[in-house]
Amino acid sequence: MEAKKEFRWFSIVQHVQEQDYLREQHKKGWKFVKVTGLGMYHFEKCEPEDVVYQLDYNDDRDKAEYIQMFADCGWEHIQEYAGYSYFRKSAEEMNGDEEIFCDDESRLAMMDRVYKGRLLPLLIIFFACLLPQFVMHLTGGRYLVAAFMGGVLALYVVLFTIFAVHYHRFKKNMGK
Repeated sequence: MEAKKEFRWFSIVQHVQEQDYLREQHKKGWKFVKVTGLGMYHFEKCEPEDVVYQLDYNDDRDKAEYIQMFADCGWEHIQEYAGYSYFRKSAEEMNGDEEIFCDDESRLAMMDRVYKGRLLPLLIIFFACLLPQFVMHLTGGRYLVAAFMGGVLALYVVLFTIFAVHYHRFKKNMGK
């Protein structure tokens, strides 16, 4: 079977864009198989079809009941990757604008899970490891290493800011 790989990077707040990307690929005749590494998407050639993809962040250890709940609603589980669950369902089988999240409360709960499961560990790494290393290399005269560490720190600050803005905007739109 014909296959292809594409590198795409989506931040932790871009799950909707990732879903749209996977849907467009399927419409073009490329069925999503898996994602590996830091954004290597694997596809198989298929008949072009409108298939809706949905992602959920759920880092629970007991996945069988969780996956079965979605299967009972017609969602095919594709893969677990970095805490995210990938699901798909043919647009023909859907009842209107169906999503795995039925309301804004459940969308906010997913964002809370992403925050606790992904962003908090990044914050700990940031303050416990990267920031002290940056200061140590800067004051030690190792400017090339300090410049690299500064770039990584800047990337972290951008990710934190994007997530915080997205999260607070979503909460504000919910009236919370």
